[in-house]
Amino acid sequence: MSTQPLPYGLWPSPITPGSLAEGRRLSDLWWDDASETLVWLEGRSGKGVLVSLRLGDDAPSSPAAIGTTRSCDAPRDLTDELSVRARVGYGGGDMTVAGGHAYFVSEGRLYRQPLSHGPARPITPPGGEVASPAVSPDGRWVVYVYSTEGADGLAVVDVEGRLWPQKLAWGDDFYMQPAWHPDGRRLAWVSWNHPAMPWDATRLHLASLAVDGSGLPHVAEDRVVAGGDPAESVAVFQPSFSPDGRYLAYISDATGWDNLYLLDLETGAERALVAGDVDLGKPAWAQGMRAYGWAPDGATIYHERNERGVVRLWAVDLASGEARPVDALSEYTDVSQVAVSRAGRVALIASASHIPTRIACYEPEGERVRVCARSETETVSPEVLSAPDPISWESEDGDQVHGLYYAPDATRFHAEGAPPLIVMVHGGPTGQARAGYASRDAFFTTRGYAVLEVNYRGSSGYGRRYRNLLRERWGVCDVEDAVGGARHLVRLGLADPERLVIMGGSAGGYTVLEALIQHPGLFRAGICLYGVTNLFTLASDTHKFEQRYLDSMVGPLPATCERYRERSPIFSADRIRDAVAVFQGEEDRVVPVAQAEEIVAALRRNGVPHEYHLYPGEGHGWRKSETIKAFYEAVLAFLKQYVLFR
Repeated sequence: MSTQPLPYGLWPSPITPGSLAEGRRLSDLWWDDASETLVWLEGRSGKGVLVSLRLGDDAPSSPAAIGTTRSCDAPRDLTDELSVRARVGYGGGDMTVAGGHAYFVSEGRLYRQPLSHGPARPITPPGGEVASPAVSPDGRWVVYVYSTEGADGLAVVDVEGRLWPQKLAWGDDFYMQPAWHPDGRRLAWVSWNHPAMPWDATRLHLASLAVDGSGLPHVAEDRVVAGGDPAESVAVFQPSFSPDGRYLAYISDATGWDNLYLLDLETGAERALVAGDVDLGKPAWAQGMRAYGWAPDGATIYHERNERGVVRLWAVDLASGEARPVDALSEYTDVSQVAVSRAGRVALIASASHIPTRIACYEPEGERVRVCARSETETVSPEVLSAPDPISWESEDGDQVHGLYYAPDATRFHAEGAPPLIVMVHGGPTGQARAGYASRDAFFTTRGYAVLEVNYRGSSGYGRRYRNLLRERWGVCDVEDAVGGARHLVRLGLADPERLVIMGGSAGGYTVLEALIQHPGLFRAGICLYGVTNLFTLASDTHKFEQRYLDSMVGPLPATCERYRERSPIFSADRIRDAVAVFQGEEDRVVPVAQAEEIVAALRRNGVPHEYHLYPGEGHGWRKSETIKAFYEAVLAFLKQYVLFR
């Protein structure tokens, strides 16, 4: 097929700002233990909506079977006026399902709603924030994470909300992932304390419960069974009991990699079920994150496996320890939120570079897969969607740095020379660019831009050593690696050295500004989304979750105050010469609006070409459809003015 000549960056794209704005965010899913009903959370503009779908034994198991005479419920919205969203830390842990009811968070309260019919009712009083509800096996109680007036812990309430909630565990700075033992008399959870982050050092608790006159359980005995010593820097993630109650599974990075462990509760023996130089877990930036699930017979665990940003579903046999990929889902290169039903169906959020995010349901019997929900219309031809190429290059210190390179779509148009390159810098900074569907990247590659997603030193997915290379070197390694990745692609002839752009949000926005300061003239322009500009004020003004994060990323105050000053973009803004577009949410609690307005004022004083877009009603990232559409329209106009036609 012949292609039409057209300059890079001006190719007509089937992915428009409007189509991106209309997409739905699929963020979590759970099975009901009383029926084969799957419930998931959709983000629709600024609103979170619960959707349910009952899959009976005769339900179709492939998209082609939908619409036949076989019985199958249609998806149904469970919530209408209430917006489902938890706000402990970065959010997450918004909902769960048990006993024919959905339990979800809205405006800081926990609600209970029947899956069959009937309205939602609050079961906790107003005040503070709640997250991660977990219903007891007998259906009597709900344990959840609470956060109020700077104090976090676990609380418990009866499922009807007739009793006043009681504290169950407290005293540590943070709590997450409460999990019930099948006997209903034991509970596991993870906690940690400042200055550690949940990927630095956490403690796995195993508690025995008792019930007193209040009618609610309390902790009779609490012991730490993994992690525990901050000096050892062991992080534990996602405790989960086997269906028969014999084992407690969890992910630990004790070896330097996020491996899957089993604790035999009868003998006390611990063993690594899945070990090696591979990550199965992920940094717990939010509540409710999970990476594996038990099969109902307890013989198999389904788990994520992350290899250089390609994340697929695997299954491990407990008896033999043999692990294998689930071939029926091999087309997906990014999976998350694994959930297994009582009948053995495995649901997850899945995507690939050519497949927009979906909820897929895998049936082991027959190796069949069904698509239950789609985030987009999927009208864009997969042929125009660029596949990521995992690449590596060497840092100035001799370390291997990783990234994903997306070439411009070459199926419809061509142009002379090398394409303009957008260097994408993820947030965190311990995040990771993964090989799933990235609508933002496709938005640019279908227009003739190349994209490099940089998994700089400090990123997750490559083991603890790689992640820790950024400790006390934020603003150094991330900048070097973004710059090094751009230069590497220029040397290979895959990027135009005169049309390099750097773009990132949050911690990535900070790297954008530092790259423009430390390497003026290298990038034609920078696009900074809610980026950090002043490390001093970030340390003092950010939310509780990150109050001590800079102790490890930069250094403790006041001992390293000079380092804070050297690496704060606001104090070196006079060195910025290249065009900058700054985007900020007016209600951002993580990086407050003052951070953006300080750097914008400095750019204005110094006569630097810039734009500033402030979005009312938005926080640390965009949720509203109108914001998403306006953002992409502004970015396109900015690139045309300062990169393509300058």
